[in-house]
Amino acid sequence: MSDSSPLPPVRLRPEAELARDALATPLLSRAARLARWAGPETRVDPGGELAEEQLPAAAEVLGLVGANAEGAASAEGAGAVEEAGAAEEAVGLADEAWQVAVHTGLVTVTDEERGTVEAGEALRLLTSGSPRDVLEVWLGALEAVLADASVPDLGEMEALLEEAGEDGEVDLSSLDWDPEAEAAFLDGVLGNLYLLTAGEDGPGEGPVPLPALAASMIVPEDMEEPTDEVLEQVSDALMRLDDQFRLLEPIGLVEFRPVDEEVLTEEGGSDGAGGSGIDEADVSRYGMVRLTPLGLYGLRARLLEAGYEAPVVGELADKGADVLLDGTGAFPPGAARAETEQWLARREPLAAARELLSAARGADAGAPLRRLRCQQALSLVGAVAEPALREVLDDAELGGLARVWLAEHGAADVPAPPESMVFWLTIDTLAAQLAAEGNSAELRELVEGLAAGHSGFFASAWRVEHPATAEVLEAMGRLHPDRKVAKEARKAAFKARSQRGEQGE
Repeated sequence: MSDSSPLPPVRLRPEAELARDALATPLLSRAARLARWAGPETRVDPGGELAEEQLPAAAEVLGLVGANAEGAASAEGAGAVEEAGAAEEAVGLADEAWQVAVHTGLVTVTDEERGTVEAGEALRLLTSGSPRDVLEVWLGALEAVLADASVPDLGEMEALLEEAGEDGEVDLSSLDWDPEAEAAFLDGVLGNLYLLTAGEDGPGEGPVPLPALAASMIVPEDMEEPTDEVLEQVSDALMRLDDQFRLLEPIGLVEFRPVDEEVLTEEGGSDGAGGSGIDEADVSRYGMVRLTPLGLYGLRARLLEAGYEAPVVGELADKGADVLLDGTGAFPPGAARAETEQWLARREPLAAARELLSAARGADAGAPLRRLRCQQALSLVGAVAEPALREVLDDAELGGLARVWLAEHGAADVPAPPESMVFWLTIDTLAAQLAAEGNSAELRELVEGLAAGHSGFFASAWRVEHPATAEVLEAMGRLHPDRKVAKEARKAAFKARSQRGEQGE
């Protein structure tokens, strides 16, 4: 993902709704409960971690299963092992929640030497702050969890610590762990998940197969068939993501269906995780992940902080028509329509139509796409816009657009356009499509149909006094599959440049 180009616009839920979701996440709600529980007798170590002897009590406050460690110790047989495991898990969850409470300021250390704490300012924000305040606390918790998710397996770390020399140094190289690379990998995966959720060609708010996410980070785009080595790398990445998303689900970033452990023991299981030889019905067994509305908000906030342009549908509703038309230029069709609908909802229809038409004028490079977006916006206004369209019938830049709109809406007495206007509108429309879609299949079909349906088109098109005439004709020559027609288009482009005194490419 490049931070130089805007990401697809997203539709965010209201902050009040997102704040309620944040407060309901298991991890943040546990952290808040521990912050309210903490008192004069609570003790922490110099790093702010809760004293080990107080963890069972903290787990009991949270109502976690197996919180009573003494009961686990006195039980007998297999039940003792099971209950001890539950107690250990409960203590681990309590420790995780406490660390989030400290990291977010729900709890603050008042005396490092004595190890005393008190409720922090963030706890007040959770209970009486604005929705934005709540979301800021949640974002802090998210950062803490993301940092933990990039750390290697705790068991491996403990083994390394036991092997540490007298100087206490740990050989992280033996873990094959690069902290920056690990964090970048997870950021890349989450970025791809964001794109899939925001993009109109992705599953939207639906789940994404974990193998697809892993492959998106490992398999080169130009690789038609992954090699065994690449498939093995995808399988390893899949299992890392399985561990990481298990950690990220309690903070509300995702809804996650973990990898089915049984599938890993079946024949071909690990190869299948790499995306080879899996029936569609089996894909879900390798894990499914969905970005929640809260998660979408959180990832957008992180992308903005990292310098990305991450628009939100509705941001332009209070801006002028010029900002709307330019701003939606790079939007996919569905998002552009949604943004325009919100913009129109705040305005009187006829006045909005006049403002749109005025903003659509121009000879700059972005003007054709502005006029295309204007035409699409006017289709949402309805018949009430007719007076505004009739006012620009004689306008060199808007007259053709106005005639098309009036004809489509069944208006009477629409004057026929002069030939020069027809050609100008054709070049303008192709320039807009070229800016919006690039060399797309749809544009290729449009070019083929235009060349086939208008004999002698190129003989007249190069004379059109439009800033994009040469560029459009060159694109037609590039896109048309017939070599003879393509050559004719390139010749016309050369003539257009010569007419304007430009240097040919």
